[in-house]
Formats: sequence, C-alpha cells, structure tokens
Amino acid sequence: MPYAGAIFLYKKYSSELASVKNARFIIADKSSMTLTLYDYHGDTVLQFPMACGKAFGNKQRRGDMRTPEGVFRVESVEDASAWTHDFGDGQGEINGAYGPLFIRLHCPNQKGIGIHGTHLPESIGTRATEGCIRLRNKDLLQLSKYVHAGMVVAVLPSKDDILEKTEL
Repeated sequence: MPYAGAIFLYKKYSSELASVKNARFIIADKSSMTLTLYDYHGDTVLQFPMACGKAFGNKQRRGDMRTPEGVFRVESVEDASAWTHDFGDGQGEINGAYGPLFIRLHCPNQKGIGIHGTHLPESIGTRATEGCIRLRNKDLLQLSKYVHAGMVVAVLPSKDDILEKTEL
C-alpha cells in the first residue's frame, strides 16, 4: 500500500507542477553581485549584474545603507520614470534616479525597498545603493516582463555581510 500511495502522490504532484505555467523566482546574491531569475525547475531564465547597499550586513533601520537579506515577495511594479531622488551628494534632485520601473518588495519593518534601474549604469556591480537592488535600465525592463505581485525574491548575503553580523 505505501508504494501505491507514493505513486499516487507522484502523479498528483507531476500534474500540479505541469499546471503551474511561468512559475519563477528571483535570487539576488550580494556575494556575486548578480540577480538571477529562475524557473520552477531551478533553471536560469535571466541573469544580470546588480548593485546593492553601500554598507555590509542585513538592513536594520532606514538610512543604514544596507540591503535587507531574506525571502520577500513582490508587492507591485510601479512606473518610476518621473521619480527623482537627492543622494545627498550636493547635486540635488536627480531625474531618472530609479530608472523606468520600481519593483516594490514587501520587507517586514522596512519601507521603500525594491529592485529598480539607475541613472548611473557604472555603479552596477558595486555596493552603491541606500539599500535597494539596482539594475541597468535595459536589464530591469527585460526582468519586468516576468515579474508579478506575489513573486518570491530571495536576497542572499555575502561572506562580508555575514562577518558584519558577527561584529555587531
């Protein structure tokens, strides 16, 4: 009887999995500075270089320049083309600071965290943000074709982020 049960579960699971079309998830890896979109089989769909928070470690509070680590979900995809931001570098409000889109993430106890574009493509591959994940605008537009509310996004720490935790 246990074999029959296992066969039944396998068949049920297989049909359920086959019915999930376009199931994907994102992993942002602060170690390799890459953002990867995977399908439900674990195969890479897209992969892009990214930028993350200037400071090492997991985000603790607003303004700490850290990117939050953990598993989150997409809240919304918003038009950010008209958004501006003052980076506090004496240049004032910068038009297009977030690129064309802002993929807002639900991060408990944090606000304003997401995946967005940039006006500084040369910052990609570095620790340059105030906590968000930054992509080249063309990469963001390509990624956005696959993103939807509720999608899972995991942000993984680097070795230096983990070392920062032990020093706190």
